[in-house]
Amino acid sequence: MKIAVVGATGLVGGEMLKVLAERNFPVTELIPVASERSVGKQVMFKGEPVTVVGYDEAIARKPAIAIFSAGGSTSLELAPRFAEAGITVIDNSSAWRMDPTKKLVVPEVNADTLTVDDKIIANPNCSTIQMVVVLKPLHEKYKIKRVVVSTYQSVTGTGKAAVDQLFAERNGDNSVAKVYPHPIDLNVLPHIDVFLDNGYTKEEMKMVKETTKIMGDDSIRVTATTVRIPTIGGHSEAVNIEFENDFDLKEVTELLARAEGVIVQDDPANKIYPMPLTAHGKDEVFVGRIRRDESQDNTLNLWIVADNLRKGAATNAVQIAEYLLKHELVGETAQVV
Repeated sequence: MKIAVVGATGLVGGEMLKVLAERNFPVTELIPVASERSVGKQVMFKGEPVTVVGYDEAIARKPAIAIFSAGGSTSLELAPRFAEAGITVIDNSSAWRMDPTKKLVVPEVNADTLTVDDKIIANPNCSTIQMVVVLKPLHEKYKIKRVVVSTYQSVTGTGKAAVDQLFAERNGDNSVAKVYPHPIDLNVLPHIDVFLDNGYTKEEMKMVKETTKIMGDDSIRVTATTVRIPTIGGHSEAVNIEFENDFDLKEVTELLARAEGVIVQDDPANKIYPMPLTAHGKDEVFVGRIRRDESQDNTLNLWIVADNLRKGAATNAVQIAEYLLKHELVGETAQVV
C-alpha cells in the first residue's frame, strides 16, 4: 500500500504524516511530495527520514492513494493527473468540494456513498466537518430545519505563517510578515477568507453549501458567521439547531454519546465543557453546553470543538483512506461494483 502525501512539508501535510503513523495505516511505502523548491528535503515518518519527491516522480511510483494538502490551484492542476494514472486522490483544498461530480466526504456521515469509481474525493472545510459529525445523528432522529452557527477558529487554520504572526505579536516582534489585515493577538477578526458580494465571507458560504451536500439534504437551511481568534488548539462553534420535531434533552445527550467520533463533555456544574486546549491533538469531535433554546420551540443550542488540523483536516482524510481500504475500493483489491 503505497501512499503519497502531496504538500508533505506544510502544516497540514505534517499532521497527515503524524496521523498515518498514529493510526497504524498499513503504509508499505510513503511518498512525500512537494513543489520543486522542497524536493530533496526530508520529512520524518515513524521516526525515519524520508526524502521529498516531485509531482512527476510521485505519479510514476504509482501510489494507491494520494492525500493532497497543497492548495486549490495545485489540486486543480495535479489531481486529475494522479487520477488518470489510476491513483485515488483525497483532496484537502476547496478545489473540488462543490463539484457536482465529486463526493464531499465525512466518514461518519456519508462514506457509504463512495465507490471504486471515485478517483478524486474532496475533504470538507474544517469547520464544516466537526459540525456535520454532530448534526448527522440529530438529523436522523429529529429532522433539522435550520442551523445558525458562529465559529471561533484557530489561527492554525490559516497556516504556519499565521501562528508565527500570533507569537511574534505576543513577543512584541514587528518584523514577521503579516497574514491578517489586523493584529490577531488580544483580538478577534470576524473575517475568514475573502468577502463576497452578499456580505458573507467565502468561509461562511462554504459552511452553508458544504453542509447540505454532505448531509444529502438541500432542505436544511444554514447561516454562518466565521471568526478568527488567537488560539492554536482547535476550532470552536456555537450552534443553534431548529428541528421539525421536538426532542428530549436526555435523549439528545445519549444519542450524541453513542454517535461515532463524538465525545460528550457536558457537566456545567463541574465546569466541564469542550475547549481547544483539551481537544488539541485528539481525533474526536467534542460537544457540550447542550441546552434547549428557550426562545423558540424545537430548538437546541450546542458548543462543538475539534482540533482543526486533526479531525478538521488530516484525520478526516486518513479516515477516508481507511474506509477505501476496508471496503476494497483502492489498490489491487479494488472491486468494481
